[in-house]
Amino acid sequence: MKDYIFSNDFTRNIDAMIYTCGYENCVPGHSYGPVMRNGYLIHYVLSGFGIYKARGKLFHLKAGDAFLICPEELIYYEADMKQPWSYTWIGIQGIKVKSYLERTSLLENLVFHYGQDDQMRLCHEKMFEADKMGENKDLIMNSIMYEYLFLLARKFPGRHPAENRKKTGYVENALKYIESSYCDPITIQDIANHLSINRSYLSRLFKSMTGISIQDYLLDYRIRQACILLKHTDLSIRTIAHSVSYVDALYFSKLFRHKKGMAPSEYRKSNIQLTD
Repeated sequence: MKDYIFSNDFTRNIDAMIYTCGYENCVPGHSYGPVMRNGYLIHYVLSGFGIYKARGKLFHLKAGDAFLICPEELIYYEADMKQPWSYTWIGIQGIKVKSYLERTSLLENLVFHYGQDDQMRLCHEKMFEADKMGENKDLIMNSIMYEYLFLLARKFPGRHPAENRKKTGYVENALKYIESSYCDPITIQDIANHLSINRSYLSRLFKSMTGISIQDYLLDYRIRQACILLKHTDLSIRTIAHSVSYVDALYFSKLFRHKKGMAPSEYRKSNIQLTD
């Protein structure tokens, strides 16, 4: 099998998506790092040997092993000099990815072993095939991703599944509430009241599980919806501002410029030019 790499654009507001995957047949001593990554990556060792360093620990890995790389953690890995490894990797990003992985023991252990689980190995192989599909391949790749996450949660369950599910439920319900109510002038307190939990607890939990504050996510979500309206409708800026909860169109334009680096009218004009 030849080396290959797939890479996908990513917006942090997307729930979860495959942003990269690939295969590499390493030469002796091939290394990567020390470096930090901006997403979650799982490498599965197909053959050979290598080492993985993370969180001050050194792991010696062989065929059948897999290791997790977490975002913003310093890592290093290196192929054996005599029997270098070959591996595949799957990279996942998104606002819900950490909460999905909280259902497993991977975040604590970092290294795990597939054993005789052919379904998990098959997920890697199906990624190879999906990469050849051309247009809309991201859809099939993301469907494989959810199957893979399910298999990980089933084979490597977390030690506190009930507690993790409860925390995940709060965050997912907060996300759903934002998605259904962003057009109204809701506040973080409104979201906390809807969930019947403390506002400070919600803020800490949301940031811990998504990597972004709930206030920033709410603003980003509104701006993202405004971008969609600017691209695909001829509604006035004032109407679009109202549609994403801002009565004051000037204030909306100020927020939009801060987030996107240009005024709403400039954003609309640039995207019309790109699609003409």
